[in-house]
Amino acid sequence: MIVSKFGGTSVASAEQIKKVAEIVKANSKRKYVVVSAPGKRFEQDKKVTDLLINLGNAALHGENVEPCLDAVLDRYKEIALGLDLDLLICDVIEEDLRSRLSMKQENHSLFMDSLKASGEDNNAKLISTYFTSIGIPARYMCPKSAGLLINDLPERAMALPEAYKNLHTSLKNTSEVIVFPGFFGYTKKGLLRTFDRGGSDITGSILAASIQAELYENFTDVDSVFCANPKVVNCPVEIEEITYREMRELSYAGFSVFHDEALMPVYKAKIPVCIKNTNNPSAPGTKIVSSRKVNRRPITGISADSGFSILYVSKYLMNREIGFGRKLLQILEEEHISYEHTPSGLDDISVIFRSHQLTPEKEDRIVKRVKEELHAEDAHFRHEFSMIVVVGEGMNNSTGLAARAATAIARTGANIEMINQGSSEVSLSFGVHQSNENKILRELYQEFFAPVTI
Repeated sequence: MIVSKFGGTSVASAEQIKKVAEIVKANSKRKYVVVSAPGKRFEQDKKVTDLLINLGNAALHGENVEPCLDAVLDRYKEIALGLDLDLLICDVIEEDLRSRLSMKQENHSLFMDSLKASGEDNNAKLISTYFTSIGIPARYMCPKSAGLLINDLPERAMALPEAYKNLHTSLKNTSEVIVFPGFFGYTKKGLLRTFDRGGSDITGSILAASIQAELYENFTDVDSVFCANPKVVNCPVEIEEITYREMRELSYAGFSVFHDEALMPVYKAKIPVCIKNTNNPSAPGTKIVSSRKVNRRPITGISADSGFSILYVSKYLMNREIGFGRKLLQILEEEHISYEHTPSGLDDISVIFRSHQLTPEKEDRIVKRVKEELHAEDAHFRHEFSMIVVVGEGMNNSTGLAARAATAIARTGANIEMINQGSSEVSLSFGVHQSNENKILRELYQEFFAPVTI
């Protein structure tokens, strides 16, 4: 069996949903369809999720919710009319939204989670109704009744081990197409929680692992994954095949096609993934696999992500002080901050993490504690950094690759703040000021891809 996940652009309109139906009909093994909320129909359009966030904010601020509610309902009504569906489905969606709006609002996060998740949930109901209307035996399945259990607050939402057993029991041996909403699950107490960004990718991956699918298809709006951001690099090389490790590294540093956390369930179950285009389903797409033959090009892809900060700490003879690093990281842990890299020297250490975790108050507390508790001579924050990541399974067999990358960056005139070679020898990371991000990406692409013809 195949699990097929369709992203927001793939289900943004009636026209797109008709394409989804044709894809499902084209292969009888596509019995499990995971859907996102309707995305953008055009560049200036708003995603339904964004409309739902507006609705939730209006409710939390005690404002009139009707205009925001109408904006959401109008999107579903337009889709239903375009699919020639009975508008009773829109009445079902409106009743669902009003029920969510009437929830208690003491916990703003859970209230917003419930409203945001309605985008996927109601779209799954609409799409299953459409499938049935055109002769595809289909059934909407609620994550709660299917047993998609996730952990409680305050930890980041993740599927519990028993969720896989529950889903296997609920989903196996179906003669119908199961239409499953992405993005959310339920705690054991029955509270709805959403996954992080790329949440529908995570749901699809969990389902694929649960039923031991032969393939997990991830449909989006591009023919394949590119070796670099096509918005920055002109006509980058397409990637035909990539390993889980490579994709994980690239996704971590800005590849938006596939969320890095979504790989874990299928990686553990050794289920191949294929990223395909809803608008061009005959294109082979990009295959993500456990292992592949390394070609003559050592680099598979280059990616970049901005929004990083650096905590710089200096203390003479730091390297001889047992427990210094642990104490420093404990201070960050107590401030609920996770870190990405910790490059260090004899007398200094830098901790790199994503800036969204910081507030001015947190920064002041951390600096004060580092100086008072660790007796550091200097401690300060620096902001607006990007991480540039060069990834490839062939890197560990290539001499001088780090030197080539550093030389390419030097040609741009940018300063390298940090270099980190992953222990797996699949990735090489550079910390640079984010104002230099795009010109570095273009120069690295020229260094590793432009000269080679395959």
